Formats: sequence, structure tokens, C-alpha cells
Amino acid sequence: MLGLPTLRVCLPEFQRLCHLGSPGARHASAVAGWGLKPSSRKARAHAERHQLPYVAIEDGFLRSWGLGVEGHPPHSLVVDHLGIYYDASRPSTLEHLILEAVDAPEAELIRARDGMERLRELRLSKYNHAPDRQLFDDNRPRVLVVDQTAGDASIAGGLAEADDFQRMLDAARAEHPESEILVKVHPDVIVGKKAGHLLEAGQLPGCRLIGDNLNPWSLLDAVHCVYVVSSQLGFEALLAGKRVICHGVPFYAGWGLTDDRRNCPRRGVQRSLVQVFSAAYLRYARYANPYTGQATDFEEALELIGDQTRQQRRLAGRWATYGLSSWKRGFVGDFLGHDAKVRHLRHEHPPKDAERDERLLCWASRLDVSAEERCRAQDHALWRMEDGFLRSIGLGVDLARPLSLVVDALGIHYDASRESELERTLNEASFSPALLRRAARLRERLVTLRLSKYNVPAKYNVTAKYNVPGARRIQRPEGGRLLLVPGQVESDASIVHGTLDIRTNGALLAAVRQANPDARILYKPHPDVATGARIGALRQADEHLYDREVGDVDIVDVLDMVDEVHTMCSLTGFEALLRGRRVVTYGMPFYAGWGLTEDRHTCPRRRRRLDLDALVAATLILYPLYVDPGSRRLCNAETAVALLEQHRAEHHRPAWRTHLYRWYRNIFIGKH
Repeated sequence: MLGLPTLRVCLPEFQRLCHLGSPGARHASAVAGWGLKPSSRKARAHAERHQLPYVAIEDGFLRSWGLGVEGHPPHSLVVDHLGIYYDASRPSTLEHLILEAVDAPEAELIRARDGMERLRELRLSKYNHAPDRQLFDDNRPRVLVVDQTAGDASIAGGLAEADDFQRMLDAARAEHPESEILVKVHPDVIVGKKAGHLLEAGQLPGCRLIGDNLNPWSLLDAVHCVYVVSSQLGFEALLAGKRVICHGVPFYAGWGLTDDRRNCPRRGVQRSLVQVFSAAYLRYARYANPYTGQATDFEEALELIGDQTRQQRRLAGRWATYGLSSWKRGFVGDFLGHDAKVRHLRHEHPPKDAERDERLLCWASRLDVSAEERCRAQDHALWRMEDGFLRSIGLGVDLARPLSLVVDALGIHYDASRESELERTLNEASFSPALLRRAARLRERLVTLRLSKYNVPAKYNVTAKYNVPGARRIQRPEGGRLLLVPGQVESDASIVHGTLDIRTNGALLAAVRQANPDARILYKPHPDVATGARIGALRQADEHLYDREVGDVDIVDVLDMVDEVHTMCSLTGFEALLRGRRVVTYGMPFYAGWGLTEDRHTCPRRRRRLDLDALVAATLILYPLYVDPGSRRLCNAETAVALLEQHRAEHHRPAWRTHLYRWYRNIFIGKH
């Protein structure tokens, strides 16, 4: 339990946690254990012997994407000082909360209604790794009977016994003679790893055994009625609007919501589904982000697991990469998720050696026209990968590991010559009010925390000994309009595919100066150019085109003081939009053409006017992949922002390895 990354933050009432056998245990004020499971017997006995309170801890009702036995940490825990929710033989904290729910404030009930609706939309359950698919094509009436593994603590806790499962099946058959009976058994029971109660039910007329690992909502879509003993699936069936018959006493029974075949005298009062949900999911369960170690709430946990589930399903399957450096091979598999099988091809001529069911993945800027033509000729799925928009603390050219990447099946966001998944999303997606509110909060947080793509703290070049945040600050020059022109790497693929007539930093500065002869212009070289690694340094003859260079000033400090940003296709233009600045584009970056920027060129494919939060939702929430570098698991945009904040606080200057690598790169590799 002490190894759970969310345990301490979910137990704020205790200042110190220690093992039962440690010296500190002598001064303990309570003993915690894992519910009423056999593993907690020693803890419960110790508490009773020393007359200490026993605190039961269990996974919450919305736990995680994957299983705990596979190492996926819980996003929620329940903490019960009275009993535990699945033990109806005694009172529990949850039972008390449901009894008191009649006085729940209206604001909390609104949260509960919204949360229930969002759970339905995302089709989330306690665990969310199982496939979600349609089971049947016909409309035959069906009833679901839910088995459980033998010895499950919730069976005895639900005042039931093993024979109740057969009685439940018999009742379902008798009460629904016209319906097919689907008997859901645990997959481990099918293969003999665990014992169940209804394994033989598939041999009965009108019964069908379902042993596949399935999303519970797939099952609920197929039935009109659900029979359970004490499974949580019964509560999710209530959320889905199904009739639920209980042959035990789970936490949601006894409140007038279910057809109860066993009574619990302590209950017997009417409670609405919203009230029970509010008590269980909003008050009883405690939430924490396992990647940041920070306390959170139901809504944030819901969106994080929802994003993980969406990306895991999208990326599951077999992949073959080509043209990736050994360094990138070390992390690309993390971004493709738990259910991806990744193989790295050594040749440089795709799709040679790639198998038919493999999606081919390459770094977008390394893909040439001949490779695309070969893939197209062989009808091979080709995906492109690039850095995300909230990348890291430090530069990719310095081998700083990314927190985000984008993986695109259509094109890539910076290539305006073709549609990308980001462009399609911006053109076609329906942005719900909840998603737009989430995007607004994310945008405000980015601005407040002063985060950008690389978050390089100060002057970041090969000769700098110390790179302390705020190494140079400047005051806004007095006078009229102040413009920022961000430099770009002139050999970068975004210049090749995202510009038309202006393709160098010098040409951009000349165009900006010609259009704005009276403005003051600040010029900020790209960090990779400033380190000496990439092409894009100005000629001496171009230096008269700007008033001041701000290469060693934090980009956020510059954005805070300027009135406008003029750019070919730099991400700085997007970051300027987040901060309410006027942005003029001289190429066709992904954020141009939606009515938010003043554009020198047009893109006929971009046929929709968007507000800023829709752009943020698509660009930062829906399109990229995010990975926590500690656990190496997929996370989401809000988690990445919190991690960047934490990492930046720890980051003082580049490590000696970075200085050594820069020297080697500049001497032996050269600029590119």
C-alpha cells in the first residue's frame, strides 16, 4: 500500500504513514489495511489488539485505465473509518453519506448529474482497458446475469453466498422466458485461472456464456435488464437506465433504485440515483493524479482516464517504425501505449520488410516523396510523428526527452499542402461546452504558469556556464507599436511545407519592416539556432531590419510586452494567441485560416471560423499524445502542464552531459 503513488495525498488526515512492523508503528493513532480482504487480517487484528481505529482502504469506483495487477496505479481510493462500502453486514461511511444525501446542496447534485452524463459519454467504468464493441446486430431481447469470482469479499459482504448465483440465474430464466440470457463470467474463469459460479450456464437452453474481456457498456447496450449479486456493474447498469435486480446487497441496493431480493434493515429509504452517485463518486471516493502526486477531483480524474482510454484504443495494434534514431526508439513505444506492439525497422526504404497489418510510423521531417509513393503503391498505412506543442524542459536538439508527441494518420500539422488530423478536427469536430471550458482552464493555466514549448529558462547556448531563470530581463521600450518576429530553423520541415514566398528569417524581417516602417521590432532567434546546432542565423546585412535582439530573454517575457507577433509559421504565433496578442502570419501555420489571425495567404480547405478555446481544445487536448516520463504511461494535457511546472522548478542549468553533447554535436555533426 505504501508503494501507491496516490496513497499519501488521499490520506491528508494522517501526517505520517509507516509499515505495521516498523518502529514508528508504536506511536500510530490508527491502522490501515486493504478493505476486508485476507491481506488485511494482520492489520485488523493489530488494531483490535491495541484498541486502535481500523481504516479500510480500497480502489475507488473509477480506478484507472488498466489493471492494478499490471502495474497501473489507482486514480481514486475510498477511505472508510466505519466499515467498507461492499460490506452490508455493518454500517459504512458510504452508507451514512447516502442517508445524509437528502440534504445535499443543489450545486453538488448538478455536479453529479454532469458527472453521470460524462461517464455515459466516455463509457468509463472502474477499469477501462477492455475493448468496446457492438456485440449483436439484431434486436432480440436479452438479459444480463453477472457472475463473480469465487471468494470475492463483496459476496459475503453483500449478505450473499455461492448458491445465490444459481438462484439468480434460475430467476432470470423464469422471469424472462422470451429473452436470451447472457451470463458474464470473468475471463480468468474461462481459462481456469480462477473459480466462478456459473461456468456451466452456457450449456443451458437460451443461455449464452460471455467470457471475453469487454467494456461493460458493450454488454449494457445489448440488454434491457441486469441481474447481479454485488457487482459494481449493477450500478453502471443503473447509470445506463437499465432495470437492475440484486440478489445480494451492494452499496446501491436498498434505496428504491433496484429490485432487491435481499433486505438491509438499516436502509429502506428512498434516494435518487443522483444522490447515490453524489455520495459515492463525489464525497466517498478520493482522487489524486498518480503521475503528479497531486490531489485532484472526480472531474479531472474522469477526463484523464477518458483521454488515456481514447488514445489507447486509437493506437492499439502493430506498428513498424523506420528512420528513427536510437534515442527516439527509446521512447516512441511509450507514446503508442500499452496495447501497441512496436518493431523498429533498420532499413531506410519503407515499406520494405513491413507486414500488412503493421502501421508504418516515421518521423515526419524524415519522410521523403519516394517513400510516400512506395507506401501508397503498396496500400500500406503510413503515419507521421513529430514533437508536440508542450514538449519539454530543454531542447530536443539537446536530447531532452519529450513529454508530448503528435501521431498523425493523414499528414502532419505543419504541412499546409495537405490535410492533417488536426485540420480535420478543427474543420469537423463538435466542441462540447464541457470541452471548451476545459480548454479555457488549460489556456489560462498555461498563461499563468508562463509555459511554452521548450521552457528554456534563459540564455541557452554552448558557452553559457549557468542558465538561471531570469538571467536577463528587459523593460518594454517606450514609444509606439512593439512587434516580435520569432526566428525559425530555416531547414526545418515546417518552413518547407508551411510557407509559400517567404522562407528565411531575413526575408521575414524585411517584409515586416516594409509593412511596419514606424514600429519597433524585436527579433528572437530560434533556440536551436542560438545553440549553434541548426541553420537560420541572420546575415550581418539583415541586422538593420530589427531594433533589438532578445535571444537571451524568455519568450514569455517577450510575449507579455509586445503588441503583435509577425511570423512565418512559428509556434510562437499560437502562444501569442493564447495571450491575446495580434498575430500576423506570412505562411500557413496550423492556427491560421480559422479567423483568429491576420493571414497573408489562404487555405481553401480551412472553411470554418473558430473561437480561441476550440483551437486550444483541438491543438492541446485532442491531437497530441502525452507521456509521464516517470511511469512512462500515457497521460493528458493537464498532467503534462503540472509535470512541466514541477520539472521547471527543479531545473537550474543544463547537466554536464548536455554541455558535452553540444560540443560533440557542433564539432562532429554540424548544423542541419
